[in-house]
Amino acid sequence: MMHHHADRDAVLAHNGRAWNRLADRQASLTRPAVDAAFTDPRTWLGSGGTAGRNWLPDRLDGLEVLCLAAGGGKHGPLYAAAGARVTVVDLSSSMLDLDRQVARERRIDMEILQGSMDDLSMLAAARYDLVIHPVSTCYLPDVRRVFSEVARVTKPGGRYVSQHKSPVSLQAAVEPGVGGRYELVRPHSSGEPLPPEPPSRLRETGTLEFIHSLTSLLGGICAAGFAIEDVCEPDHAQPAAAPGSFAHRAVFVPPYLRILARRSAGVTAGKIVRVGYANG
Repeated sequence: MMHHHADRDAVLAHNGRAWNRLADRQASLTRPAVDAAFTDPRTWLGSGGTAGRNWLPDRLDGLEVLCLAAGGGKHGPLYAAAGARVTVVDLSSSMLDLDRQVARERRIDMEILQGSMDDLSMLAAARYDLVIHPVSTCYLPDVRRVFSEVARVTKPGGRYVSQHKSPVSLQAAVEPGVGGRYELVRPHSSGEPLPPEPPSRLRETGTLEFIHSLTSLLGGICAAGFAIEDVCEPDHAQPAAAPGSFAHRAVFVPPYLRILARRSAGVTAGKIVRVGYANG
């Protein structure tokens, strides 16, 4: 049915519709931020990464923040409430409707744009101090253009905080097999969409998802003109949890990879800018 790389436009159309359905059904990932979060949004947003290392700026006031593939009434409104100038880009009109609804209810000002994370041509180059990119690279067959687009719109020295489904987690069975083991049941990287799974916290019903290797994710972010400063696997493990549960599986296979990268200075879209130094 599909050749080596699934057709991008067909995948985008499919996943846009799938996320509209999830939002319309109020699936758990499509619920807006809770009231309590807005009383102290900066604290609610946390450090963004590894314990004890602050990935987010202490003050967000006046910073240009892009919340990428981050519709749903959560990320954008919280960053805006914390003082940032926020742009939200998402593929799903229903997810963006949730942002519009929260923005109206809370009188929050945000720029809300519909589009794909691998085409940010509507945004000016070097505009953003911070790009927040929750789990979503799995919905595209190829991530190289995502990272080059993010690099283009990020200021030199700007931060890019992204979270991804771990390739090993997407390779592994959702349910434990013989002896309670979570076996690797899929090849590392085929370019083909994953077969559908029953609904779980690991897979979103009705979406087409793709495994991206660490080479594609970490190497791709570096190739686009970022330096990776920190990486963590958020800890969802609970050894006493019931076998087959999200928390039990996470003891064996961390589900996510979170990456802090910083835009290299003096590099524009892959071209090195030569800097001349005056002689002493």
